[in-house]
Amino acid sequence: MEKSTFTQFELKAFLLEAIEHIGFQKPTEIQARIIPIIKKGESVIGQSQTGTGKTHAYLLPVLDRINPQKEQVQAVITAPTRELASQIFEELNKLISFCPEQEQITAKLFIGGTDKLRAIEKLKSQPHVVVGTPGRINDLIKEQALFVHTGTMLVVDEADLMLDMGFIFDVDQIAARMAQELQMLVFSATIPEKLKPFLKKYLENPTFTAVAPRQVAAEKIEHLLIPLRHRDKIELVYEISKQFNPYLALIFTNTKVIADEVADRLLEKGLKVGRIHGDLTPRERKKMMKQIKDLEYQFIVATDLASRGIDIEGVSHVINYELPSDLAFYIHRVGRTARAGFSGTAATIYEARDRHALDKLEKMGIDFKHVDIRNGEWIDLGVRDKRKERKKQLDEPEIIAHKVIKKPKTVKPGYKKKRQQLIEQFVRREKRKMKKRSK
Repeated sequence: MEKSTFTQFELKAFLLEAIEHIGFQKPTEIQARIIPIIKKGESVIGQSQTGTGKTHAYLLPVLDRINPQKEQVQAVITAPTRELASQIFEELNKLISFCPEQEQITAKLFIGGTDKLRAIEKLKSQPHVVVGTPGRINDLIKEQALFVHTGTMLVVDEADLMLDMGFIFDVDQIAARMAQELQMLVFSATIPEKLKPFLKKYLENPTFTAVAPRQVAAEKIEHLLIPLRHRDKIELVYEISKQFNPYLALIFTNTKVIADEVADRLLEKGLKVGRIHGDLTPRERKKMMKQIKDLEYQFIVATDLASRGIDIEGVSHVINYELPSDLAFYIHRVGRTARAGFSGTAATIYEARDRHALDKLEKMGIDFKHVDIRNGEWIDLGVRDKRKERKKQLDEPEIIAHKVIKKPKTVKPGYKKKRQQLIEQFVRREKRKMKKRSK
């Protein structure tokens, strides 16, 4: 196996061994940029799209800085959802399983929906690293069971989602109780205005790293655009699903009610369908995530907030039952596929009222392919907005005319009128040629 270039970061031997065992060949862009900064003890804001290796970008240097001889909390890692916190904890455990026995790093997971008394019982000895949801971590601090005043590193993962879900207050409370010299590591797909006061409060001259891909969405995603055209929408989703026959597809809706409706109808049609939305109890969510991991489903119907911060492996297709009201979520949705160098497909069903939203997405750099399903086959529909394309074609001769018929060097009276006449003649001639070609 090719030698990993993670050696350039001079990480502890057990971390390099873990990296080799996991099979990482070379650092991703965000890892290459952020690991050296975190190792130096500096605060950082990392902005990157999903699936860029962000979790290991902070886990590796945080673990590298832990002193196993000090039996006290040194790092706190917060995540907005139980699922994401559990996934981070799982990755963390893979790394610390390579620790030498005499330098063992301890870590504990604290999330909502679990027995608080049992969590307090676990804290008879304080772990080096705490991972969890902000609400539960804050509860344990208030109960004087968890002592974070010794912690010098705080990770805030999916900060924009923390804000959306109302957890920034809890993160603020945790940060206020940690060491005076606090290294804060904030990761977020977007940096909303409302997040900035919190960042300003705790981050003095942080290093800001934005890993912006050349395309707004991952390079290997094919974006398909499918018109509804007065059809039954769930029936169309079923047709699309049959055509894709995916390894695993995520179907996104904007509300819990619609998510249930879509899931129920697809189940009636015999598809293996799971669902993720805010009305599931903690036990149901945990069970659902295990079933997804065990590949019991081929389709998952999800809402945006419930699915952000959940890392589901092997998503080959994304189907947008409807466009999100916040277009930034389009990028989050489609970013669930084409991860780690694989390709993926994102299909969006649209209606006439979505025209402006689609224009905006195209301006953001999304290159849609306009298609439909007829008699069980994909049909290429060509340009989505033919009127706009026609207008563009009609405008082209006029643009060319202004470039060709230049302003004369010596200006005489009436030159503007004469030049305008020449332009009009040129445009009429070019349009006649275009009409002949199109016949």
